[in-house]
Amino acid sequence: MPKDRRVAISASAPGRLAQFRAWIDHIARQYPTRLAVIVFALIIALVTALLCLPISTRARVVPPFVDALFTATTSVCVTGLTTVDMSTYWSTFGQFVVMIGISIGGLGVMTLASILGFAVSRHIGLTQRMLAASETKTSSLGQVGSLLKAVVFTAVGVDVLLFICFLPRFLSLNLPVGKAAWHALFMAVSTFNNAGLIVLPDGLAPHATDLSIIVPVIIGTAMGAIGFPAFMDLRRHWFEPRRLSLHTKITLTTYLSLAVIGALLVGASEWNNPETYGQLSAMQRIPHALLSGVNTRSSGISFIDVGQMHKGTWFIQDILMFIGGGSASTAGGIKVTTIAVLSLAVLAEARGDRDIEAFGRRIPYTTVRLAIAVALIGTFLVAVAVLILLTITPYSLDVVLFESISAFGTVGLSTGITPELPAAGKYVLIGLMYLGRTGTMTVAAALALRQRRRVIRMSVEQPIIG
Repeated sequence: MPKDRRVAISASAPGRLAQFRAWIDHIARQYPTRLAVIVFALIIALVTALLCLPISTRARVVPPFVDALFTATTSVCVTGLTTVDMSTYWSTFGQFVVMIGISIGGLGVMTLASILGFAVSRHIGLTQRMLAASETKTSSLGQVGSLLKAVVFTAVGVDVLLFICFLPRFLSLNLPVGKAAWHALFMAVSTFNNAGLIVLPDGLAPHATDLSIIVPVIIGTAMGAIGFPAFMDLRRHWFEPRRLSLHTKITLTTYLSLAVIGALLVGASEWNNPETYGQLSAMQRIPHALLSGVNTRSSGISFIDVGQMHKGTWFIQDILMFIGGGSASTAGGIKVTTIAVLSLAVLAEARGDRDIEAFGRRIPYTTVRLAIAVALIGTFLVAVAVLILLTITPYSLDVVLFESISAFGTVGLSTGITPELPAAGKYVLIGLMYLGRTGTMTVAAALALRQRRRVIRMSVEQPIIG
């Protein structure tokens, strides 16, 4: 190759990098949330491409595209619904790809976009700081750089702690050290990121009475579902509860309240069911009831066959799955802060109060409008998916509703129909998982071409409500 041509090619490399950086900056300035959604979709596409390789399956064959895409989406969106058996269909390489997808997806779509911007520009600019602040609910843009590092270190730290908890138990099962370590690592990552995916050959049913696995699952699920902002706020003000932010107080109060209510309702509903809790002793049923209070919020890890539960239990779980966990967490759903703000608004209206208040603070009406929008968009997405699935499948409303809310809430609990769905039905759940993970308001903002700014405001007139 001539020397002058080599010089031209080497000189063009920085130019291409500069053009790519300028393109990223332009998209981030004009459509910041759209950039995040695109990045998240690209990650799913990359995981799908890796899973389409023959080396990703145990049979060394190219899997059906819909199954590869479904598995990639359920891992990156940390859902847990599957169309194939995770332990027997995918090879160790395929399972490793899934685990990496879980880890990336657990960091959050906005945080992921900020990390991309940091990698491209070698620094976190104002736009990227705003992206991260939106996801982590941090008001101080100057703290986002350290916050992103804390998010990564926190995720890795909790994964390591859970790995240490799981490893001794898997070693006691007489598994080879390498295999026991692999199962413990995958279980730790899946638990904290609320993914609900399991690669154990026989699943979790044989461990239904094993507290050494059940207890870490409950704790790890809750730690991942409360959200990074609340988690970090707790770490800073552990001994000074009064200094906790309003977001943390609302998140913890609502999450714990729903966990207790969910445990009591599901436990009472299934206590004498011979196909579920009825197979266990009275003392063994209590941990599973406690697990049901948190696994319906996002993790989807269950030691009991959900398909054998009562229909009333499914309905209770539908509500909990739709609510989900904390904002900027590994959980999905409309989030506990959304339902808390809506409940406080109803309470204030019932009392005739002028302001919506909580923990000595006033909540602005813009937050209430946002909560209403999130709840309605989530309801609309689930309703559309249910209508489509009822049209193209022979399943009843209760089963289809459960599966749809599980996908939207990125929970992963299943009545068992997901592998039996036609390809069109699987694509519907793929869309729900993606929209549920990226966030209803994030998607809505990403699709908006511009923000409306009106100089003239209309006169006020109050319609009749109710």
